[in-house]
Amino acid sequence: MGTLYLVATPIGNLRDVSLRALDVLREAPLIAAEDTRSARKLLDHFEIGAKVTSYNDHNARAKTPLLLAALAAGDVAVISDAGMPGISDPGHGLVLAAIEAGHVVTPIPGASAVVAAVAASGLSSRRFHYLGFLPRQGGPRRRALMAAAASGDTLVVYESPHRVRATLEDALAALGERRVAVCRELTKLHEEIWRGTLSGALARFAEPRGEFTLVIEGGAPAEAGDEPATAGDIAAAIAAMRTEGVPARVAVREVARRFGLSRRAAYAAWHRAVEA
Repeated sequence: MGTLYLVATPIGNLRDVSLRALDVLREAPLIAAEDTRSARKLLDHFEIGAKVTSYNDHNARAKTPLLLAALAAGDVAVISDAGMPGISDPGHGLVLAAIEAGHVVTPIPGASAVVAAVAASGLSSRRFHYLGFLPRQGGPRRRALMAAAASGDTLVVYESPHRVRATLEDALAALGERRVAVCRELTKLHEEIWRGTLSGALARFAEPRGEFTLVIEGGAPAEAGDEPATAGDIAAAIAAMRTEGVPARVAVREVARRFGLSRRAAYAAWHRAVEA
């Protein structure tokens, strides 16, 4: 009976691969990879000539019996394009099948965008809620954010450059203004970690490029007996958004939502701040 190894691979910088991961990849009779072309780049870089087959969401049903047969004869290593297989990447179904068949499943830990982003975010890392990739549609996306926000934990989201602005907009609509760390292209040549507010992020990332990990500040609903916001609180919030370059339209909408004001009252507060 072979062992199924779940091997974490670099999320960008190839030097982040662990020595143990390289040992397993060199010794495994078969490597199941999310994309054989991406796998070959990694393996060629470290001069590993292992046999590679594809295993991804599109062929998992057909490939799982074949990989279980391979496990009956020896070890199999599973890798995704980046990070840990089974965490927002193919692998979970194969893990379940291997466990049911009585095989040992062993993780080989390594680079993780989730952990790297939370650690560098400056936001609370005591408890965080990993959401992975959110639904593509706005309604389900906002509902997922609101459901997760009920915990009060820091939220972590993966997002593509094509949808990151929509996700930031929905987070602002669903959660109100929050601090956020926008982690772009982690460990890669153009790595960037931007810290600010959700509305500030919308102003900053007008034409987003690269892969994103968003770390959003946790929060809790107001408790009975909390003191209402003062004019000074509202003015301070507006000043912070103006400093970050948040457009008036976005800022007024957020002020109205955050402090329970009518749109007219929020506009008036904005104009008073501008004229002060």
